[in-house]
Amino acid sequence: MTAPKRTPLFDAHVASGAKMVDFAGWEMPIHYGSQLKEHEIVRSDAGMFDVSHMTVVDISGSDAKVWLQKLIANDVAKLGFEGKALYSGMLNDDGGVVDDLIVYLTATGYRMVINAGTTEKDLAWMDKQSAGFDVQLQVRRDLAMLAVQGPKAIEKVCAVKPALAEQIQALKVFQGLPSGDWFYARTGYTGEDGLEIMIPADQAITFFNELKAAGVAPIGLGARDTLRLEAGMNLYGHDMDETVSPLQAGMGWTIAWNPEERDFIGRKALAAQKAAGVPMKQVGLVLEGRGVLREGQKVVVDGQEGIITSGTFSPTLKHSIAIARVPASTGATAQVDLRGTLTEVRVVKMPFVRNGKKVFE
Repeated sequence: MTAPKRTPLFDAHVASGAKMVDFAGWEMPIHYGSQLKEHEIVRSDAGMFDVSHMTVVDISGSDAKVWLQKLIANDVAKLGFEGKALYSGMLNDDGGVVDDLIVYLTATGYRMVINAGTTEKDLAWMDKQSAGFDVQLQVRRDLAMLAVQGPKAIEKVCAVKPALAEQIQALKVFQGLPSGDWFYARTGYTGEDGLEIMIPADQAITFFNELKAAGVAPIGLGARDTLRLEAGMNLYGHDMDETVSPLQAGMGWTIAWNPEERDFIGRKALAAQKAAGVPMKQVGLVLEGRGVLREGQKVVVDGQEGIITSGTFSPTLKHSIAIARVPASTGATAQVDLRGTLTEVRVVKMPFVRNGKKVFE
């Protein structure tokens, strides 16, 4: 067993009273005293998450664009200007999800952000697929990454970085702003507005402390999970993996089918699934009575079975919610096996919460 790795912000977490846990091989803060309070801060004000355990990969070379057009299911040709971002699955030949990622167009090529727990597997896969292409991959372990999220997130970052305030405020969602070695992206994983900021590792603690002084609360992984679940956002290894197609994981919108001649990895398998009729789909489940929906619980619909892939008690809604993969024929209701009792739940379109408010019918 190797000791968990530490991000450049480890000392700042400890100084802020964090409870540290092993997450995907990294020593990360689960909370700083109260997961519930931290969740509410992000929904009402501004909180910051250390996401430096995720991996930034810079991609360059004369074939970078055509290689990415083969590697991922979405099409980087859509990236029309420097800083523009795209969400995509990276698929295997069977159409399963190797990872989900964000890729940005940069002045020197592309920048990709991949998940912490899949980094070694992803890099090996990308290296294998680069054979025959003029493409170079540079893993940026010299960078830290902080996500500042919440209705007051941008305002508070601008207070710390006044010289960039106008440019940061002008960013649209899924746009990034390079500024020297720093990169500000209007993206996030909470269902709130905010930024994900890549910064030189040796400047991370200073920036963390400046944000803290400006009233941005440190937030742990516990609240990150309840926030993303309320926002209906997938978590790799739970809501999808290499055995699950994006068509079954609510990621159909991330597949760029046109132009038809772009033969991305997994395309043939996905096209065959689509033609045959995809047997399962992703939905939201709501349990307004007692009980908590949890990952792994069985979902029953007309004698057919599905499964909850993520479930929790929603701090915003004050009842249980879940993401589930269910038979394609599922309608407005389903039943979940709660400790041996089939309990009726509502089937809804996600997200559950956006900008702090309930959004489903």
